[in-house]
Amino acid sequence: MARDRGPQCKQCRREGEKLFLKGERCLTEKCGVERRAYPPGEHGRGRQKQSEYRLQLREKQKARRYYGVLEKQFRNYYDRASRQSGVTGENLLRLLESRFDNVLVRLGFAGSRRQARQLILHGHWAVNGRRVNIPSYHVRANDVIAMRAGSGATDAVREATDLVSAVPAWLQADHDGLTAKVLRHPERSEISVPVQEQLIVELYSK
Repeated sequence: MARDRGPQCKQCRREGEKLFLKGERCLTEKCGVERRAYPPGEHGRGRQKQSEYRLQLREKQKARRYYGVLEKQFRNYYDRASRQSGVTGENLLRLLESRFDNVLVRLGFAGSRRQARQLILHGHWAVNGRRVNIPSYHVRANDVIAMRAGSGATDAVREATDLVSAVPAWLQADHDGLTAKVLRHPERSEISVPVQEQLIVELYSK
């Protein structure tokens, strides 16, 4: 399975804001954006040439890195969103939010999407009683998520639950029993992602 193994703090610095790719570390003074608030590289402190294309590209890259998907995967999500009824940009974010690894982060069962993917790949979670080891698995309304019996990751998951302040309204979590339920699909107002999805649609529509 293809994965992005690059430095995560550099990705946040490139986009100029925290994408919370490292979980708890992003909340401390060790955060790369806090320590060096300029893009990485030899010319990071130089002037950035602004253009319409650059703004659109940066929004696309920001969304892709925020959810931890590769370029081809992201394009496939966009193509799928454009075939659905409704607003393409909102459909795109809704598809990305429904990824299993992202849902675990929203529920507070993982400190970051990279940690969520590792927990899923190692088979620690089940959906509707069946083991799911695919991070890109799309959850649906009324799906029940639970940690598998005998899992050795219980302590790590309980530590992650301490970082979450609130669970989105479209999800329901039981942090004591380490179970959750998907109530419905999220609305755009419930998706807290620092992305202007319309710029992504404009980029792919050219």
